[in-house]
Amino acid sequence: MRAIYFKSIPYAAEDVTLALESGATGLIVPAEQVAQAASLARCDVFSGDDAVFVSLEGAEDERRALEAMRTAPLVVLNRGWEIIPVENLLAHAQKNSLKAVLALEVTRPEEAKLASGILEKGVEAVVVAPESLGSLAAMAAAVSLADDVLPLTEATITDVAPVGMGHRVCVDTLSRFSPGQGMLVGNSAAFTFLVNAETQHNDYVAPRPFRVNAGAVHAYAVMPGDKTRYLEELHAGDEVLIVDQAGRPETAVIGRVKIEKRPMLLIKAVIDGSDAEGAVFLQNAETINLVRPGGEPVSVVALKRGDRVLCRKDTAGRHFGIRITEDISEE
Repeated sequence: MRAIYFKSIPYAAEDVTLALESGATGLIVPAEQVAQAASLARCDVFSGDDAVFVSLEGAEDERRALEAMRTAPLVVLNRGWEIIPVENLLAHAQKNSLKAVLALEVTRPEEAKLASGILEKGVEAVVVAPESLGSLAAMAAAVSLADDVLPLTEATITDVAPVGMGHRVCVDTLSRFSPGQGMLVGNSAAFTFLVNAETQHNDYVAPRPFRVNAGAVHAYAVMPGDKTRYLEELHAGDEVLIVDQAGRPETAVIGRVKIEKRPMLLIKAVIDGSDAEGAVFLQNAETINLVRPGGEPVSVVALKRGDRVLCRKDTAGRHFGIRITEDISEE
């Protein structure tokens, strides 16, 4: 789990309490306040005397940070850090098995998310200063996305049937994906299918690993922040949630949305041992794939009754994409 440290130097008890309630998992406080801060919650508490704070303004500062990582338990790069020197420090730390925690000071959720993805794994911690306390909860949510796993389950295909023409949505992103990665899409927010990105080669069309041919315009797509959107509502510049076969999420920015009329298939599935069943409409073409339990894509053209695919079971109550509690039935 990635850490979120609140820096309270000088110490302010009310700010520390609010930070912990907002999602901080650790504190950086003056040495004389360490015991008091540690009594507030079970979390990491660093003394400001033990932490080394570095402002990256040139190559010499990068070298100073690396030297500090050899001896200090926590090295914090102050706001204004840039990605390349952070990448260098992470690479050196991994190569030399350095044990220090490298943290980046962040002021906005976008920075927290960026810090979590540098060199794919990201830094171990982010640091929030008092002036950014009001955004700490949003930054905690951005960081937690990098660590969350969405539980997927196996479902058995019960029907695959052509249904005629319909408008389908291709979501072209600014990212490239691997087999087993895609979007969670379905007729109901309670039951979504992992629709694989167009990563697979065939004799007629080159792979388009940046694209998810996600389904019909009316379908729900699971989005970042535990929300859903209709595929019809997606636009260039929006963020979408991408999930792999293990349920590990990441976000991708949409570069283009293509809506075209195409022949469609109705695909139905059920989760064994439960009454959970769901459906999705996908384009009737060999380049569209669901995902088998082992992570292998399976074309919807080859799909048959009894095949097993990865789905997500959830609850159906949504209002403008936000989770609510109510009795609702979707078919």
